[in-house]
Amino acid sequence: MKCYEIIDKLEALSPTEFAEEWDNIGLLAGRRDKEVRTVYIALDATDAVIGEAVRLGADLLLTHHPLIFKKMSRVNTDDFIGRRVCELIRNDISYYAMHTNFDVMGMADAAADELSLKDRRVLDVTYEDDISKEGCGRVGELKDSMRVEALAGLVKEKFHVPNVRVFGDLDSPVRTVAVMPGSGGGFIQDALAAGADAMITGDVGHHEGIDAVAQGLAVIDAGHYGIEKLFISYMEEFMKRELPGVQIYKAEIREPFIVV
Repeated sequence: MKCYEIIDKLEALSPTEFAEEWDNIGLLAGRRDKEVRTVYIALDATDAVIGEAVRLGADLLLTHHPLIFKKMSRVNTDDFIGRRVCELIRNDISYYAMHTNFDVMGMADAAADELSLKDRRVLDVTYEDDISKEGCGRVGELKDSMRVEALAGLVKEKFHVPNVRVFGDLDSPVRTVAVMPGSGGGFIQDALAAGADAMITGDVGHHEGIDAVAQGLAVIDAGHYGIEKLFISYMEEFMKRELPGVQIYKAEIREPFIVV
């Protein structure tokens, strides 16, 4: 299958118009007309990921976070991003990233599905037309009310994370939950406006957390990687269904830091 044929399927799943203006998505390196027999899926295009893609003979590398984010005035081996791009091109690996478009059309509902949230709605509307409102994050109702402590345990179980950080009273009851995969500290006011009792997200700072609690919102921080790694299994299932005959590999699930 040609790379551009796979891109058509990816962009039917998560259309590019749903990406934020500041984002950098799409085919970031390599040949659009390349014949693709092997795909490697990861959250980030790290040295280890690219090395494994090379070892496995991948024709296409697919990630959530874009390797090339800021404008590059030159591509060479003097810096780590340039070295990675050169390695991809040297090994004839096409590289595609689907970031905020997948956050809107994919990630948000997948995370809400893990928590079985009902009556869900968009937390942060980023796209609106005459038919619908779309955006990042979701807010919805738990099937049964539970305490913050029990919700924290559910988050650990459903998102397969070893630990979470909790801001708030562990005994507080929760029924309405906001979930914002990735870095969600800037969306606390959206969660409060939506009437959430608790918010599940990542990368929450000290002041963001204690200020949320002061306003009546518990926060469960499962980490940026902790929630967004669901991109890997989500896209693996999608590609196996949509790309019969293409070999699919995925990066090992491994937290990017160690707690000691």
